[in-house]
Amino acid sequence: MGLFDNAVPGGNITKPLMIALGALLVGKMLSGRGGDQPAEAPAPTPTPAGTDASADGGLLGGLLGKLRDAGHGNVADSWVGTGQNQSINPGDLGSALGPAVIREIAQRTGMDEQELLKQLSTALPGIVDKLTPNGQVPQQHQVASAFNS
Repeated sequence: MGLFDNAVPGGNITKPLMIALGALLVGKMLSGRGGDQPAEAPAPTPTPAGTDASADGGLLGGLLGKLRDAGHGNVADSWVGTGQNQSINPGDLGSALGPAVIREIAQRTGMDEQELLKQLSTALPGIVDKLTPNGQVPQQHQVASAFNS
């Protein structure tokens, strides 16, 4: 998996988890346009500035914004920053993302929603940390490139 080899505790990112992460970070789910993508591909489509995804990091920025809006800004900022990553519990992550997003990702991966949230809450801190090595949120095409490599 290259960039993400040591991003997750235990170092193992399963295929369903990569699909979930790709759908969340590169897909269109956070912007409400996720219904027409195939389940096996995260659809790394760049999002032009000025659309409903944030221009500073596209949907990664949107994910971080959802976490901030839900009161988990310190946690999200720790993932982007250069210090220790704070954890997020699965319930808080699910509340921040919303039930529709979790339901759709679970359907795409074939995972149970609770197991999906458990794995995402474990993986997201390290993945976001790897995607933001200098404490900067990358542009959407850079995030997509990381999932394609």
